[in-house]
Amino acid sequence: MRSAFDPLRRDEVESVQIGPYPPGLERIQNLTGYKPAMRRIIWRHRQKVQICSPLILALWLNLGYLQSSYAGIDAGEFTGSRTLQSAAGDYFSDWFKRVDETQAVQPHWIAPLVTTTPLLTELYRYDQYWQHLSNGGGNLKVFGAGKGLELIPAKTIQLIFGVPPYEQRSGKNAAQGIGDYPFLLIKNRFLSANEENGNYVLTGFLAFSAPVGSRAFTTNNFAVTPTIAAGKGWGNFDMQLTFGSTFPTGDAHSLGTPLLTNLTFQYHLLELLWPEVEVNSTYWPNGANRGKNQVFITPGVVLGRIRLYGRLTLTVGMGYQFAISDAHPQHENNWILSVRTNF
Repeated sequence: MRSAFDPLRRDEVESVQIGPYPPGLERIQNLTGYKPAMRRIIWRHRQKVQICSPLILALWLNLGYLQSSYAGIDAGEFTGSRTLQSAAGDYFSDWFKRVDETQAVQPHWIAPLVTTTPLLTELYRYDQYWQHLSNGGGNLKVFGAGKGLELIPAKTIQLIFGVPPYEQRSGKNAAQGIGDYPFLLIKNRFLSANEENGNYVLTGFLAFSAPVGSRAFTTNNFAVTPTIAAGKGWGNFDMQLTFGSTFPTGDAHSLGTPLLTNLTFQYHLLELLWPEVEVNSTYWPNGANRGKNQVFITPGVVLGRIRLYGRLTLTVGMGYQFAISDAHPQHENNWILSVRTNF
């Protein structure tokens, strides 16, 4: 099928019948001097062009509308993308403001040496242990003690990203290597009030560890430790308490599901000193140590927060942990050093 704009062949031109001229055809003849047959062909094409022109204009306008619609969609998507980027930028730019607001509505105690504080903290922590093992097992040095980076990504929420400890054991069973990896601890603060409004806090923990340690220092199982933690203060004195249990993913018949209890008595002296006494207990209701209860007393002192630069502060603590129970499944005594950079 030929379109309105295809040229006619010579035989088609010669076969055109000439009849009465339509209006306007005489003007074409006067202007062009074409023969009658050619004038009629020009007139027919002119009529077709006149009919098609409005259709072409309408199509062009529709295409323009669609193009502007797509441009609007792209602009909307671009605006949404910019809004998302802006929200992410605001989240990080307001990070320390959020941390300050979160900590302003809780007590301002210091984190103890052994007990995991129910307070939400933001810092990097390194601990060092020097343990004397039970039953002539020699000595054990623990570098890092599974501590690490502590962040407050949202109000009432804290994440602790631990670092695998490195352990060195001397004596008849000498060994060295990394221990199991306490890769994440999640805190959710349920209730809190600062010193002017009640001086208390209630928080839930959920800790996870992975069996990445060397053969001498691994349990060969993942473990989950849910914990409930609370604290109450009276003036410069406060108590912090945690109670939890560790559940391994396997070998529970030998590892057991120990119950972990820690209680700290702490006093704020002068401006930077925080002397404390902790009671640290582990009880095995099942497993290879069934019925045994390891209880430690840990006196110590924490110095902090020493301002370094801007919001950056330093906290240093030292303590001595010794067993008071008859059974010593873990160790007999332990020197503890704790260094924290708060931000």
